[in-house]
Amino acid sequence: MENKKLIEMAIEARDNSSYTPYSNFKVGAAVEMEDGSVYSGGNIEISSYSPTNCAERTAIFKAVSEGHREIKKIAIVSSGGETFPCGVCRQVIREFGKDVQIIIATTPEDYKVFTLEELLPHSFGPEDLGVKNV
Repeated sequence: MENKKLIEMAIEARDNSSYTPYSNFKVGAAVEMEDGSVYSGGNIEISSYSPTNCAERTAIFKAVSEGHREIKKIAIVSSGGETFPCGVCRQVIREFGKDVQIIIATTPEDYKVFTLEELLPHSFGPEDLGVKNV
């Protein structure tokens, strides 16, 4: 899928799926899996914040719950300009794809593409536990 379309899906998730009554900081993500399937999600916050779920994890967990395990790329947009995935989200992305393209966008035309290695150098993954092809 072209990056612009994936970003548009992330924007739609941000605008329609985010639940942010406390911070009003909306984030949307759309993840394309290796088989071409796409899942999207928004961030979901609750009043005690700790159990809040980021948009990236919402989208990835939807894909994983449907049996998809290899991320090709993920687009992330927010209501506050460029927003990068938090540390927890970077580790979740790493679990399901070491060679992922991470697209940080403000609009479908204004975006930057990063590798996971750029955002999470020297990462820890399944192979560090002796597991392959999880």
